[in-house]
Amino acid sequence: MTYSATPAQRLPPAIWALGFVSLLMDISSEMIHSLLPVFMVTVLGTSMWAVGLIEGAAEATALIVKIFSGVLSDYWGRRKPLALLGYGLGAASKPLFALASTTGMVLAARLIDRVGKGIRGAPRDALVADLAPPGMRGAAFGLRQSLDTVGAFLGPLLAMGLMLLWANDFRAIFWVAMVPGFLAVALLLVGVKEPAPAVQAPRRNPISRANLRRLSAPYWRVVAIGAVFTLARFSEAFLLLRALQGGLPIAYTPLVLIGMNVVYAVGAYPFGKLSDRVSHTALLAAGLAVLIGADILLAYSNDWRFVWAGVALWGFHMAMTQGLLATMVAHAAPEDLRGTAFGFFNLVSGLAMLVASTLAGVLWDQMGAPATFAAGALFSLAALALLWRWRASRSP
Repeated sequence: MTYSATPAQRLPPAIWALGFVSLLMDISSEMIHSLLPVFMVTVLGTSMWAVGLIEGAAEATALIVKIFSGVLSDYWGRRKPLALLGYGLGAASKPLFALASTTGMVLAARLIDRVGKGIRGAPRDALVADLAPPGMRGAAFGLRQSLDTVGAFLGPLLAMGLMLLWANDFRAIFWVAMVPGFLAVALLLVGVKEPAPAVQAPRRNPISRANLRRLSAPYWRVVAIGAVFTLARFSEAFLLLRALQGGLPIAYTPLVLIGMNVVYAVGAYPFGKLSDRVSHTALLAAGLAVLIGADILLAYSNDWRFVWAGVALWGFHMAMTQGLLATMVAHAAPEDLRGTAFGFFNLVSGLAMLVASTLAGVLWDQMGAPATFAAGALFSLAALALLWRWRASRSP
């Protein structure tokens, strides 16, 4: 289903504010995450299997927690307080990375950070859907994703500059990462006003049998496709390690995320607007085809030309698909169950992320990096097949 925006419509200022909140928090997070896999491997002596497990567990935790915050936001009828709590936890976790002296401490810090991400994720996405005009939801999700991704390349860029300036002092950079995190919390507190519900309905359990029946078959198809899609795109930590394997100096490893996120940031908003006008399934299929190309290049060689081409395609597929999947969930879910819908979507995707990143680490340790990326391409083909079957079943 598509909507048309009238020329007079503008995205509300609160959407922009939410975008800049995401930008600041991503600067903070990516200053750390762009260096963390290398910090674990070179400073703490962590194995590739453990890196994959930590990354998978961290991302899965974030996605799984979203179901509880999403359900609570629907029951409470409030999104912003939960978003504030989540962003606050994310900011508070940053000093723990600077203090970490063991892999276990890194895992604890990652889990706290990702619990915060999980708490804020579904309420924030539901808040975007609540604030955006119906015909501009794709544009709204695209804008928020684009600004989020600007932060995701500014963070690694700042991290790389400080690594060069401070002679690879990981811990000093982790301390600096606190600043934009707390600025994000302050901006959310003062810059976003939550809209009042159109109708003050009595509180009901969002995950009651009756309400779950209101989540339609198209919604559950989006959940299934999202899960298989997540199996195909494991943690970006493996992109960093593939470049390091190819000879990229440690101080320059943030360039990988910078390059990926430049492409992602430039493309997210235009593709978000495009999703308001074209078939969602066709656009998602195109994004999966791009991901297959990225995996093939990264599996073929760790030569810098193949690695950078693969990283650019990875960012391109993210621009095409991440805001689109959120838009598909928002369109398929009832308004009063959006938080729950995003929560279930992210629960299933979180379990898939845990499996994907752990499997990626095991394959890398046992069979080498090409096997990891080849497996990603196979899962992408499986997602394409599922998408094709869904589209065929909807044809007259």
